[in-house]
Amino acid sequence: MAREIQITFDCADPAALAAFWAEALGYRLQDPPGNFPTWDEALDAMGVPPERRNDASAVTDPDGSGPRLFFQRVPEGKQVKNRVHLDVRAAPGLTGDERMAALEAEAERLVPHGAARLQRHEPAPPLGAGHIIMADPEGNEFCLD
Repeated sequence: MAREIQITFDCADPAALAAFWAEALGYRLQDPPGNFPTWDEALDAMGVPPERRNDASAVTDPDGSGPRLFFQRVPEGKQVKNRVHLDVRAAPGLTGDERMAALEAEAERLVPHGAARLQRHEPAPPLGAGHIIMADPEGNEFCLD
């Protein structure tokens, strides 16, 4: 039996990082629990003090097919390169110049939202299709693939 997965990010600002990844992936912020119309109302009912309301956030795939991304506040900053990263499939089915142009367009779209462009890898057939390494607003590396 297959298992559901959730991808968890340790971060300094869960709300901001959740907003970035929602934009990057076409996800949306997770709805508040129960019948609460807003997260503030839900957190009020749970007794969560205002200073703790950015301790966690989550985004979900509106189609329900992709994994939930969970963001949790931690005291320490990012220290080294990620050992696991996300590949954002921004050019499915494309090859060569057309693929790289689509990846460049996606990189340009994400930079104003806080992403940083780190490195471009040119196509190297037969196995290397080309990709762009990026970082999210807190420095977590990901690839536009």
